[in-house]
Amino acid sequence: MATIKSIRKLCRDKRNALSADEQHTHSLKIIQYLKHLRWLERAKHIAAYLATNGELNLEPLISKLRQADKNIYLPVLGSFPQRKLWFVSYPSNSILKPNRFNILEPVLGSNNRYPPLRLDVILVPIVAFDADCNRIGMGGGFYDRTLAYQKHLLFWKRPRLIGVAHECQRVEKIVMRKWDVPLDAIVTERKIYGNFSTT
Repeated sequence: MATIKSIRKLCRDKRNALSADEQHTHSLKIIQYLKHLRWLERAKHIAAYLATNGELNLEPLISKLRQADKNIYLPVLGSFPQRKLWFVSYPSNSILKPNRFNILEPVLGSNNRYPPLRLDVILVPIVAFDADCNRIGMGGGFYDRTLAYQKHLLFWKRPRLIGVAHECQRVEKIVMRKWDVPLDAIVTERKIYGNFSTT
């Protein structure tokens, strides 16, 4: 059986092998799927991410969500040893700075944090996934630690977790570990996986 490390490398290599045109086309198709998800239509507070290393670009979607008066947030890395995420308001005039992994994020302040539990939707970047909405991330465990509380809440009391990935990142099966947090749905350029609602 393939290890998580080998799956991560394989899927990152596949993602990085996509051309700029393929990246752009996949991003537009995925945004069309996301725009018609009822979870997103009804949401007021949405966490997204800024793409890096071949991740799907959500900036066009973020612009449209702002135009629809949605509040957008980005993840900001917390300090060691907790290794959790803060979700910080991301208005169009935000000042961004690179974090320790050279990923741009908003400047963390005492008045721009938003509790994860109060978010309606969290769009999650993915390195690898399977059809059951299990995911492998970059390996830092930031999302799993931050969202661990999800396992103890009723479905309707917690944010919807929607993964975003290229179809080439899908694998046959990911064995979940006890600390892994599954997603509610995963959107690729080909289809939507999981328990979702478009109506």
